[in-house]
Amino acid sequence: MNLPQDLKYTASHEWVRLADDGTATIGITDHAQEQLGDVVFVELPDAGRQVKAGEECAVVESVKAASDIYAPLSGEIVEVNQAVVDAPEGINADAYSAWIFRLRPANPADVAQLLDAAAYEAEIGQQD
Repeated sequence: MNLPQDLKYTASHEWVRLADDGTATIGITDHAQEQLGDVVFVELPDAGRQVKAGEECAVVESVKAASDIYAPLSGEIVEVNQAVVDAPEGINADAYSAWIFRLRPANPADVAQLLDAAAYEAEIGQQD
């Protein structure tokens, strides 16, 4: 399983990459895309939307199921990735480059509450 050590994670299978400008880029983990199977549709949130941590804000659908994507942090969605709508299979090809949305956290300190790679690995029961 591909699990970049420099990212943060949620128990609901989102990954978070922090940028130097304070924004957070969010996508679904490699584990999540493996569980879903072939991704065929992505519904993006609206840019400018205010979200609370844990709030449903996007949807990824596969040939097997639809899965809600949750905001890992409270804040404002500042950008969405139209490329994953146009080519949703990109999530299966590389879950960590096929981001879904970016947000500006309301409280940057909340990032500390997210899981690191080891904690996420333990969460999904893949600990060696």
